[in-house]
Amino acid sequence: MSGMETQQSVNAELTPEPDRKKGRAASIAAVVLLAVALSCAAAGIAIWLTAAQTEHHGTNGKPAYDGYTYVREEAEGVVMHALVTEPSKVTLEAVRGNVANSIYYGVNGGFFFNGMLLSIAVINDQPVGGKPETYGSGNSNVKFARGTLVWDGAANQLSVQVVSNAADLKVTDRNHYWAQGGISMRPTDESGWRQQVDAEQAPYPDDNRLRTAAVYDKDGKLYLIVSQTKTTLAIFRKAILEAYGEMEDGIFLDGDGSSQLRAFEATLPGDGRQVEQMIRLKNPGETR
Repeated sequence: MSGMETQQSVNAELTPEPDRKKGRAASIAAVVLLAVALSCAAAGIAIWLTAAQTEHHGTNGKPAYDGYTYVREEAEGVVMHALVTEPSKVTLEAVRGNVANSIYYGVNGGFFFNGMLLSIAVINDQPVGGKPETYGSGNSNVKFARGTLVWDGAANQLSVQVVSNAADLKVTDRNHYWAQGGISMRPTDESGWRQQVDAEQAPYPDDNRLRTAAVYDKDGKLYLIVSQTKTTLAIFRKAILEAYGEMEDGIFLDGDGSSQLRAFEATLPGDGRQVEQMIRLKNPGETR
């Protein structure tokens, strides 16, 4: 037995029995008080977290303001996720990252290469990727005149215009519109849509790839749709019309690994790559 153990044993033997009992009782009481304090602290933290969530979120964690309706559909063997909204509630953003990691809800935008926007992406005549005179800023559909979805804010009207440059867009007020370039879909033109797609040089139309589209119905509702299934442009187009109903017009956006979506209900990162630009929902009170 070590000297320390011997001394402890002697001290225990010399300590009167009542004092030892009092010491044990005091220790137990201290432990109980500590447990109660920790429990109260944990409860306080839980209440604070719940209050914080209630302040920033609606029921079940969904944002109190979301600006869209989420609709998941499947048709022609294609699983699709759509954000259905008003064109006045969306805007364009240069994100330079994966949409799934964005702070915004929305979908990927047009084509790009090496950090340059190859599709029109303008708000009130200002490209989202740089200055109007800068190549790759979003001021033009590079190389080809292509289908461009235009929201004329003054007229509160959507259209698809086949143009090369933002300056060619026809709008009521050039200080109140946005325009997103892509490839014409022509949902009401069964005999001529594919010819137009070929004229606009849509990349890999007959390959099975992930797909993204922005289309609108007769009431002016905007559907931002991303496929979870790899498919051709023809089948994707057919699936959209079968699942979501008749559409007035719309465009195909960039696809394959760039087909990305972020919403409360679903997140689709494509193949994880960075995209340069997205169509996103506005924040409450945002006018841009």
